[in-house]
Amino acid sequence: MKNLGNLMKQAKEMQSKMAEMQQSLENHEVTGESGAGMVKVTLNGKGDMRRLSVDTSLIDPEDGEVMEDLIVAAHADAKSKVEAYSADKMKEMTGGLELPPGMQMPF
Repeated sequence: MKNLGNLMKQAKEMQSKMAEMQQSLENHEVTGESGAGMVKVTLNGKGDMRRLSVDTSLIDPEDGEVMEDLIVAAHADAKSKVEAYSADKMKEMTGGLELPPGMQMPF
């Protein structure tokens, strides 16, 4: 029974740490760039877009495709930074314990 009590205590601690991590992800922002900084996309740690900045020199009614491609590239850059940040936070929380392939947290 003592082991069960310890297990329950560890589960509660993990739940508390997860809530803290969720809040940290919500508040953390990263910015991805493309076109030498002409397009910037800012995401929070959960991947929600917070801001989009496009240099006005890219706005060409005749060629919107370039701007569209740069927005996609900036978003991809920001997303990779969010994923790296989340992975670092998860390592901190789990003490470096790797999760099995395909299992992602937060659940």
